[in-house]
Amino acid sequence: MPIKSRFAVADLGSNSFRLEIDQADSNARFERVEYLKETVRLGSGLDAERRLSGEAMQRGLACLSRFGERLAGFAPQQVRAVATQTLREARNREDFLAVAQQALGFPIEVIAGGEEARLIYCGVAHFLPASRERRLVVDIGGRSTELIVGQGRQVRAGESLRVGSVAWSMRYFADGKLTARAFERAEVAAQAVLEPVQATHGRAHWDAAYGSSGTVGAVAEVLHLAGRAPREGAITRAGLDWLQARLVKAGQTSAIDLPGVRENRKPVVAGGLAVLRAVFDLLDISQMQHAQGALRHGVLVEMLERDGPARISERRDTRNAAVEQLAGRYAADPAQAARVARTAAALLGQLESGADKSAEQQAWQRLAQQLAWAAQLHEIGAWIAHPDYHKHGAYVLEQAELSGFSLAEQHRLALLVLGQRGKLRKVEAQFADGNFMRQLLALRLAVLLSHARRDPRMKGLTLAAQVREQGFTLTLPVNWSAAWPQSAHLLHEEVLAWQRTPWRLRVVERRG
Repeated sequence: MPIKSRFAVADLGSNSFRLEIDQADSNARFERVEYLKETVRLGSGLDAERRLSGEAMQRGLACLSRFGERLAGFAPQQVRAVATQTLREARNREDFLAVAQQALGFPIEVIAGGEEARLIYCGVAHFLPASRERRLVVDIGGRSTELIVGQGRQVRAGESLRVGSVAWSMRYFADGKLTARAFERAEVAAQAVLEPVQATHGRAHWDAAYGSSGTVGAVAEVLHLAGRAPREGAITRAGLDWLQARLVKAGQTSAIDLPGVRENRKPVVAGGLAVLRAVFDLLDISQMQHAQGALRHGVLVEMLERDGPARISERRDTRNAAVEQLAGRYAADPAQAARVARTAAALLGQLESGADKSAEQQAWQRLAQQLAWAAQLHEIGAWIAHPDYHKHGAYVLEQAELSGFSLAEQHRLALLVLGQRGKLRKVEAQFADGNFMRQLLALRLAVLLSHARRDPRMKGLTLAAQVREQGFTLTLPVNWSAAWPQSAHLLHEEVLAWQRTPWRLRVVERRG
């Protein structure tokens, strides 16, 4: 009998917040236990300066409080919450996230657009039969549209563009009037945003088109109920023409009277339809099939692969492949990266006893994994220029789209790479994070001890955290400084660097 575990995914979209709770087994099969969806319309709360309004925040927090009540009793590794375009854009997102995470009771990850596209494709592919078919997957959300071309589980091209049902409804149908001219303007504007992907996502690159959640699901349901679909879930150009004509005939969003158009969908259906028509025209789609999978299912699949009940040998972590790919792209020396990673891991392991471990062993394992990735990528900036390579590497990590990583995870890696050498004031904002400072010290010492690009002598070298004094003590074996004078000099410089922070580093050498 396969072992079964519960997992939950919260998808904080621009239009709706969704919570899905599933039961999964060791064969990576899952079945829905519960599904909650609330129309929050967070995206409509962004003002011209891209700041979330207080009203929009309150709508989101009220929903998350209800989700949090349902998630009581779940362990941290059983829940993952992801946020998309609205929180990618919002300048005051940190203000919202600080209270939102308390309301939900779990961390909230803001994911990059490319990562959202990849996870959507993963979710859709999970529910489709295994095939060599080349697939186009389209997901029109509230403030962004994801377009992905893939085969099997492999994404060939994925893009996220700033065009969606909420944004386009607010811009072209703000007064609620539904006219042919307004639809024409909205569709032309959407095509202008989508046009850059025509070369990579056009008709020559796929065999069948699928649509995920949101707008596509709503349109497919309307056409099916009206008898305007060749089969359930299918959308055709003729069906889109018919639906637009019916909306124009209604004249006002409040007057829409079509089976399948729910009350909460009326304010955004026109904008979503205009974007969908633009996608059909630009990518030469004649028919699209509504697919069962969505972003939350892609997240769930990855949770099972990373932390689920599956056998260890069957687990996969997309992040490892992404790090290896980035290191290869920037020609980072794999031997030096491995050397620094081994040394940093050994040093961090010695600090474990004094760490602030909110989730015990699993939290510490995440810290160790982050440090390993940072070590693997610590020299990627040298491909650009060796002087200030740590700054170049940090910039690359901030700007790249790394599969599997949230924006916060990626930012942490960038800060570790930035802080690996030189003055510590550049990471001053992290001084209050004890676990980050432990990671950073382990990385800095590993880089320092490996400066000659050979394995450092670690026998007899110990590192301990002084919790009460908020500092660290590095103890060297007898006559270590005489044997390694250059490393001893660098350690002296390192002690001086830490004196300019609230943390302290002491280096002592045992006497013979």
